[in-house]
Amino acid sequence: MANATINLIDKTLVGSIGSRPGALGFLTDTTLCIGCKACEVACKQWNQLPMDDFGWTGHSYDNSTDLSATTWRQVAFVEQITNGDGRVHEMPPFQSNWLMLSDVCKHCVQAGCMQACPTGAIIRTELDTVVVQQDVCNGCGYCVPSCPYGVIDLSPTDFKAHKCTLCYDRSKEGLEPACAKSCPTDSIQFGPVEQLLERAKQRVAELHASGVQSAYIYGDRSIGGTGGIEGDNAFFILTAEPEVYNLPAFPVLPQNKTGAAFLSMFGAAIALSIAAVATLRGK
Repeated sequence: MANATINLIDKTLVGSIGSRPGALGFLTDTTLCIGCKACEVACKQWNQLPMDDFGWTGHSYDNSTDLSATTWRQVAFVEQITNGDGRVHEMPPFQSNWLMLSDVCKHCVQAGCMQACPTGAIIRTELDTVVVQQDVCNGCGYCVPSCPYGVIDLSPTDFKAHKCTLCYDRSKEGLEPACAKSCPTDSIQFGPVEQLLERAKQRVAELHASGVQSAYIYGDRSIGGTGGIEGDNAFFILTAEPEVYNLPAFPVLPQNKTGAAFLSMFGAAIALSIAAVATLRGK
């Protein structure tokens, strides 16, 4: 990994998530994931999500490609081609290394989807999780481009927004979400975010001690939960750059970009006005 990335990763060991006291969330440890997809199946079964028309993708042994309105947990298979020294190379001899990531909604501390929702359909529960109220959602789709991770999606069936609820019906009763309950390796862990963060720091320290120096936490204020998001209530332990897992390293709430866009438009309007006045005077 690049030195700049390693320096940023080191900072995550002392970072904080930023969630409110008592918030519940996920810690997903990719170093323990075996790609069995039990979490995907359990999520679909418990939430009664329809099957997807998956097939051969042509670029992975995985039969799914992304999170969607009907896939709220998705195990990505990422194949790294190395020559044994841990770095990606373009020349032989090659070795194949599989990275597994069980991706899910991040339940952001500052959720872009909730901020963009005009009907109040997307709410923050008493567990500090972000949930879409289906009886209030009008399917406008404003939430879709407002998610910095590309998680939330509109269903082609009911045309409403859908995503992980962190199994609200289970977690509010003190039960583990279906994905965490079904995980055979304890790769997905559920509980108070503050406790999970401490557990993640200990796990990263153990991995470093065992020689996995590339391990770090993704989803705190230093990396993965940046740009006004203030951290994620669902965070990960990764061993490669976020982009390798199709995750943004430094995501930004789209709403935070509106100021610059407004100034740009305002400047353009002034320039056009000046040009129009100059043209009229020339006549």
